[in-house]
Parts: sequence; C-alpha cells; structure tokens
Amino acid sequence: MQVPDTTRARVLVVGDVMLDRYWFGEVSRISPEAPVPVVKVERSEERLGGAANVARNCAALGAQVTLLSVVGADEAGRTLSRLLADAGIVAGLHEDHQLDTTVKLRVIGRQQQLLRIDFENAPAHEVLRAKLTEFELRLPACDVVVFSDYGKGGLVHVDAMIALAHGCGKPVLVDPKGEDYRRYAGADVLTPNRGELREVVGRWSDEADLCRRATELRQQLDIKALLVTRSEEGMTLFDDDGAHHEPAMAREVYDVSGAGDTVIATLAVMLASGFDLLRALPLANLAAGIVVGKLGTAVCTLDELKRG
Repeated sequence: MQVPDTTRARVLVVGDVMLDRYWFGEVSRISPEAPVPVVKVERSEERLGGAANVARNCAALGAQVTLLSVVGADEAGRTLSRLLADAGIVAGLHEDHQLDTTVKLRVIGRQQQLLRIDFENAPAHEVLRAKLTEFELRLPACDVVVFSDYGKGGLVHVDAMIALAHGCGKPVLVDPKGEDYRRYAGADVLTPNRGELREVVGRWSDEADLCRRATELRQQLDIKALLVTRSEEGMTLFDDDGAHHEPAMAREVYDVSGAGDTVIATLAVMLASGFDLLRALPLANLAAGIVVGKLGTAVCTLDELKRG
C-alpha cells in the first residue's frame, strides 16, 4: 500500500483536549467495605487525549501539526502543554482560570479497565472568542483543518471557523458529537462512528437504507463526504459516487478508545500530502486496525503504516 511523503503536510487541529491518566495495578482481593476489587497501583501513565490525541496521531505520521484549544490554569493543563511539546506539536492553549482541564482517569487491573473517573466543566466564551481570533491567523499556514468535537464546549464557534477555513480554501474534516449536525454544515468530511450516526439519522435496516440516509444527511448539510467507522464492520465512505467500503482489518482488538482520532488524523495527513479521499481511505482503515491492538489512546506511526 503506497504511503505518500508526509513531511510537508501541515495540519491544523482544533477542538476539545483532555489529559488521559492511567493507573495500572494488581487485583488480588475484594474490598471488605463493598463488593469491588482492590487495585494496588504500581505505575501510572499520562497521555494526550481528545483533540490532542488527534494532533499526536498526525505528528506520528510525520506531519507538521498545530493545535488550538482551551485548558485550565492548572497542573493538568501544564502537563498537556509539556506532552504536546514532547510530541513536537505547536500548541496554542488558551487558559481559562475558571476552567478545570478535562481529565479522564482510568484504573487498569489485569489488563482490563475497571473504572473511569472524569473531571470536566465548560470554558468561558471570552476565551473561546480569543481562540477564534488565533484560528483565523493560523489558517494560511495549514493545508487541512481538523475539528475534533468531544462535546466539552471548545467548539462553540465551529460554524464560523468552517466558514473562515473555506474562505481560505482549506479542506475541513470534522469528528462530530451530539444529535444536531447542522453546525457542521459545509464541512468537506464528517467522520461519525456507527453509534453517533444512529443518533442523528436513526436505525437503518440494511446497506441500501444506510446509503439513503447518509445521502440525505450529506445533501441537507452540504457535506462532500461522510465516513462512517463501523467497528467490526470496517468503515464506509459515502460521497457523490456512492458507497466505498473498507472491511475491518483482521487483527486482535485490544482497545478501541481513540481509534476515531487515528482515522481522522490519517485522513487529514494523507489529504495534506496530496492524496484524495479514496486513496486515503485504506490507509486510515489500516491505521485504525493498528491502534486497536494497543492499550488506551495510542498512535499509528509512519513506520507502522508503511509496514502494514
């Protein structure tokens, strides 16, 4: 499978960032206080999550990456900034002193996730307005724009940003969230997973019904293409020429968290490197197959993609 030269690809990622924390330990007994396992924590890890994981995936594929987001003026925000710098990502992190940086803490025992604890709240509108101003300034220096929406409030102005991006002739890819996709109108590519699409178009009875519903959604929102990631069913791209399906890669599935980040990141980097969507699709499918074989939010490197 041919992989393009990605070194000149420039990707601008905008969205909700979070810090993924992992506590790993052994489970040897049940608590006498309640019927729950007792985990003796032996090590911990911190990883980039949300839009930051999209940016990390783009960087792992060799692209030049800029990330815009909002964080709190707290330890988690500083940790995110450090991890982004370590990954070679240019980060415009706007601090909101009333915001707690989103943190997802996962407790892992016996190679299984036992518990997840979330810390989060919504950013202030004045901070988001400042991010919008920086977005406009950053646009000319990118080839592709990715919006990574995790529903945390960081993309309140996404409709205005899509319009600005198109005004500069930049392709727009969106990983959407929620039941109302109207704010993503005009985007070039939307990448919902199977469950997210069902929330918007309802349940489909067969492939023909899915194609009809996907076509109607594309027409309503003036979207060039809809890429639906379908877990064990692979992924399907719907565009003006119909449906293009990629079967799931025959790999052992270890953890699907973050696979959608890898898909949209791979598409963005390939488009920024000169590929069209149909040439990028099998590479995105291959990258997703690689990351689901890893624990937690992970990346597919350029070398892994080339090896297949």
